[in-house]
Amino acid sequence: MEMIAEMLPFLIPLFVVEFILLGYTLWHILTHKNYNCGNRTLWLIVAIVGMNFIGPIIYFILGKEEE
Repeated sequence: MEMIAEMLPFLIPLFVVEFILLGYTLWHILTHKNYNCGNRTLWLIVAIVGMNFIGPIIYFILGKEEE
């Protein structure tokens, strides 16, 4: 239990950034109609299932169409 208490100052900002990134990714997916590959449903699944930074990063690298 002590180890978790020592790590909290590092974990809390990481979780906050993770949820902000996920929220921005979901907003971007839901408000745009065109994607480089795949469709809206595919990218929602990738972003939500791969929530630990991986899903949103994959979306912004592969799925987001340049404006």
